[in-house]
Amino acid sequence: MTAPVATPFSTQIREASHQQHTEAENSSFMSDLLGGGLGVEAFRLYTEQLWFVYRALEEPSARLAADPVAGPFVRPELARVAQLERDLDHMHDSADWRAAVRPLPATAAYAERITTTATDWTGGYVAHHYTRYLGDLSGGQVIRSIAEKTWGFEPKGDGVRFYVFEGIGNPAAFKREYRTLLDAVPGDDAERLRIVEECKRAFSLNSAVFQDLGAATAH
Repeated sequence: MTAPVATPFSTQIREASHQQHTEAENSSFMSDLLGGGLGVEAFRLYTEQLWFVYRALEEPSARLAADPVAGPFVRPELARVAQLERDLDHMHDSADWRAAVRPLPATAAYAERITTTATDWTGGYVAHHYTRYLGDLSGGQVIRSIAEKTWGFEPKGDGVRFYVFEGIGNPAAFKREYRTLLDAVPGDDAERLRIVEECKRAFSLNSAVFQDLGAATAH
């Protein structure tokens, strides 16, 4: 008899976090936003919250580049902070929006958790990296298309540049390569289980941001 083939780690992560992923995607805020029930101000507020999250993800990149666990995932073509800042420059009347915007409580908690994992447990950082960037490459394209049609942003232009990965010519191939990196993450079964649980936590933190956004934009 041949030994059973082990399930790839990337598949374990995707399947284990499916419920939390679905709940985040189907939040009332995102449904209202993409359904045309909210104005461009709500989209701007959402983009501001993303700025705080991605700053937490990308600020430690240089330090993590040599890390045996997180290092392979530090890819310049994924970096989003500069694109978010260009989008927010476009959506704000004042150039000093950085001094004015504030994270919602759930956003602050989300960013703090990312920073903690980047410092104390890079396996956990990989979990947050995965949940954000692969989501951007996939469902994020739907958000971009709707935002262009609903609020009149130029296709792939200022306001929606966050969703445009100019350095990735073939997103499908890139995602396959990314999943190969996940499958190669070092660690025993217990460590991989911890990473899976952190993926679930990441989706829950994201859902909490949507709840705060819903409350902040309620009419």
